[in-house]
Amino acid sequence: MQRNPATEFLTLHEFVAAARLRLDANGWDYIIGGAETETTVRRNRQALDAIALRPRVLRDVHDIDCTATLFGKPARLPVLLAPVGGLETCDARGAVAAAEGAGGFGVPVMVSSVSKRSKAEIRAATVSPVLYQLYVRGGGRFIEDHVEAAIAAGLEAFCLTVDTAHYSRRERDIAKRFDKPWRTGVDSDARQHQARLCWADVARIRKAYDIPLILKGIATPEDARIAVDHGVETIYVSNHGGRQLDHGLGTMDMLPEIVAAVAGRATIIVDGGVSRGTDIVKAIALGADAVGIARLYCYALAAAGPAGIVRMLEILEDEVTATMGLLGVTRLTDLDPSYLHPGAPVVSTPSTLSAFPLLDPAP
Repeated sequence: MQRNPATEFLTLHEFVAAARLRLDANGWDYIIGGAETETTVRRNRQALDAIALRPRVLRDVHDIDCTATLFGKPARLPVLLAPVGGLETCDARGAVAAAEGAGGFGVPVMVSSVSKRSKAEIRAATVSPVLYQLYVRGGGRFIEDHVEAAIAAGLEAFCLTVDTAHYSRRERDIAKRFDKPWRTGVDSDARQHQARLCWADVARIRKAYDIPLILKGIATPEDARIAVDHGVETIYVSNHGGRQLDHGLGTMDMLPEIVAAVAGRATIIVDGGVSRGTDIVKAIALGADAVGIARLYCYALAAAGPAGIVRMLEILEDEVTATMGLLGVTRLTDLDPSYLHPGAPVVSTPSTLSAFPLLDPAP
């Protein structure tokens, strides 16, 4: 019998529960886990949960538009699918399946260089923007070769991930002796190249190539200023989902200072624990132009493939629309910090899954 995600999944909780049933222990812990004590993972959720919403009433909100323009194309939501290294854990077709889901709904997808699928295959899977994210694991023309291949494939932007100078200790994986297959061949030499990445490389690439450049992993206003001074078009505020530096700030706590530092000179994307439509609205109100989701679409992909991603995004769209209407706004551009109350009491213990309280018991 053919599955129908529109009737099978009515809440986001149901994707999480289905993914837990379909993934083995290694795959599940890889998706939900973080570095060391997982403090940064929890702080991502705490930073979101500590922002309360301030609704305005008696406004005409019958016509709500939650669309955006991202990387030169219309997007149904101000959302992109963030890069995930081990997508084959969720679906055998990996980044191609993710791209199909993104295109089926109408949002961009950012593809990790760890993907086993070619840039051309991924480009052919979607009409939505495809952004290529690189881990620098070689010297010489390593970066240049990937930039040129991204341009040749017709991808809309090129991204350097800049928060992986050293690999973190992800103890869920270590404790299970889980040897991630997508890290095969990442030897000490490759890690040295990753550690040597510096601002001179950014300047060299920015000068040599005419493709929008994204830096993913910016976590301070100081680095945001340096990035825009180097001509970087998109600042991607991220702490790698709490999977790199432990005991970092939640990204929503970082975002206001970075928005102020950028001062409109670059597009701003933010990710980190985003799990609900209210999270997206909060990020846009704080000054982000787009929001990255990762774990959330992994649950949907594992649960029901590309069609699961489409259905998950439809539910997110419903949540964003409802939140905007209840706040009294009809356009994303209407949102600003006046609709937010920071420092509100957090009512549940933050965790990777705390945005899904109907999971009882939690997977």
